[in-house]
Amino acid sequence: MIEPKPIRVLHIITRMIVGGAQENTLLSVEGLDRMPQYDVILLSGIDTGREGELLTRAQQTTKLIVLPQLARAISPFDELIVLRELYKIIRRGRYHIVHTHSAKAGVLGRLVAWLARTPIIIHTMHGVGFHDYQPWIINRSWKLVERLCAPLTDYFISVSDSTTEKAIAAKIDRREKFKTIYSGMELDWYLNAKVDGNAVRREFGIPEDAPVVGKVARLTYQKNHDKLIDAAPEIVRRHPNVRFFLIGDGPLHDRVQERIRQADIFENFVFAGLVDRSRIPEMISAMDMLVHTARYEGLARVLPQALAMGKPCVSLEADGAQEVIIPGETGYLVQPDDSAGLADAVSKVLSDKDLRRRMGENGRNLVDPMFRAETMVGQIAEVYEMLLQKYAKRIARFNKKTKKSVLTLNYPNIGQLSSTDDL
Repeated sequence: MIEPKPIRVLHIITRMIVGGAQENTLLSVEGLDRMPQYDVILLSGIDTGREGELLTRAQQTTKLIVLPQLARAISPFDELIVLRELYKIIRRGRYHIVHTHSAKAGVLGRLVAWLARTPIIIHTMHGVGFHDYQPWIINRSWKLVERLCAPLTDYFISVSDSTTEKAIAAKIDRREKFKTIYSGMELDWYLNAKVDGNAVRREFGIPEDAPVVGKVARLTYQKNHDKLIDAAPEIVRRHPNVRFFLIGDGPLHDRVQERIRQADIFENFVFAGLVDRSRIPEMISAMDMLVHTARYEGLARVLPQALAMGKPCVSLEADGAQEVIIPGETGYLVQPDDSAGLADAVSKVLSDKDLRRRMGENGRNLVDPMFRAETMVGQIAEVYEMLLQKYAKRIARFNKKTKKSVLTLNYPNIGQLSSTDDL
């Protein structure tokens, strides 16, 4: 019989596409499960698309439960199934901690964990579900939902100080229930990358002497490629040989390409499409700088990734970007509606090789160790330990009511979750 670890933890996320929240969650689960005190399970829905997926890696590196109905789209019938199945999973798993991620999984997961009397419930805010680009009624509805879920939540982890401040300003909960833990990554991939940027340029037909402005993002409304396209004609006028190197795919692929054709600058754009995440350091190595134009985002992981590779960044001043983009030091920030300002900032960086080198050095020094996966996992474990001590009586009552040991088998589906019978 395998001796069980003392603390059982369930992480719940809506989907495992290639994205910041998903990579954060996957690395958290992998890292925490390597600790002797935690037995960590990942539960995810299935949501396919052109963004790529991390479910395959999760199947290989985590104890994974797949709940297909836990998809991003709202479906009343599916939500009833999710509520029922989640309740069964949480009751059978006897989890001491349920830790939720993303909007839908955050709401349903916290509700069910509370109903199942889970001792400790944590929610990571990878951004806020409400923002200025939503219709008024949706914005207010999400704020109301988050406020209703707050009493069910023992603690919030935010991926940026900006996310924390927005949640507090919206009166989601008290400041003392929030902690910022920056989204960790496999930082050595970027700091110590042994890659040939010129080889990547040759692969994608980019002239070696062309200045390259990179953007790594899914082709979706949130990532706002339109803003880059708005600024691009002026950048091309100042730097005729410039190439905009776009990494990623998504539902707006055709629309983005059509806008570029209409602007008559298609030859200045290079579409790499969806590439394996292990190749992102190669892609960044081919760039002279990175631009980020998302409308809203907790803190885009590509910013510290690019800085770790010594690439200066120009970003719209949205959410957590200002926590890593220090104007004049690691890059420049531009107001969201200022296309001319974006063109000026990009052109300034492209025109000054010494400035790019200095900003790149500053960026490398800034992100390490702040964005290491090991740093993130250690800080999450500190939160767990703090809550386990704070709610020790809850844990004691919970352990007394449940069986003293649960033999973990494997987690390919609900039916093989554990050796114990349903409650």
